[in-house]
Amino acid sequence: MTRVPNLPNPSNLRLGGLTLLALALLLAWDATGGDLALARLAGTPMGFPWRDNAFLVRVMHESAKNLSWLFVIALFAGIRWPPGVLRRLPVRARAQLAFTVLLSVIAISLLKHASHTSCPWDLKEFGGVASHVSHWAWKVYDGGSGGCFPAGHASAAFAYAGGYFVLRRVSPRAAILWLCASLAAGLALGLSQQLRGAHYMSHTLWTAWICWVVGFAIDLVAAPRASRLPAAEPAVLHAGP
Repeated sequence: MTRVPNLPNPSNLRLGGLTLLALALLLAWDATGGDLALARLAGTPMGFPWRDNAFLVRVMHESAKNLSWLFVIALFAGIRWPPGVLRRLPVRARAQLAFTVLLSVIAISLLKHASHTSCPWDLKEFGGVASHVSHWAWKVYDGGSGGCFPAGHASAAFAYAGGYFVLRRVSPRAAILWLCASLAAGLALGLSQQLRGAHYMSHTLWTAWICWVVGFAIDLVAAPRASRLPAAEPAVLHAGP
């Protein structure tokens, strides 16, 4: 047996390129100032009319959050009792999936805790007290309550995006469906919060990117690698008769 180097996975190289492209597009969006323009579509000088909408509050916010935590519990239970496509994953991969979701949520929560960015509904323009300050202006207080960047609620769905890296080992189709469901649900949750004035579009988009990067990073560390291969048989030279 001989040890062979762990060469970069071509698939990971492509995904890394797409991740950097997404980062560039996000930075470009931040530079356009489009957050306020979109917030003005839902907000008024008196506030956000949809802020206390029963469907947005009870279904899209409270129920969605509770459902997400039930899924987290189910994923951890699935390490021992896997349903569906999870049965095709080894125990280590099922654990990676569950912890990827949990760590993605934790990462977003820690960033929110450190952020001084306030929500749209806190802005003076929409009846609040805060001034608009870029979320990149670290340690610059806008006069509001802060703690609004990135979008914590959207992470209830985007946190599952990292499952793509685990599922692609056994079913590329299931991995794509899982990823699309996570992104679609996260975008829906983010838009519902934007209608309420709870977040800007950039908050939602950065949450998606961060959750993806967390899942990618965990997979780079935890993914199984073939470290040993059978040694090649030495060539045998036969003397002529």
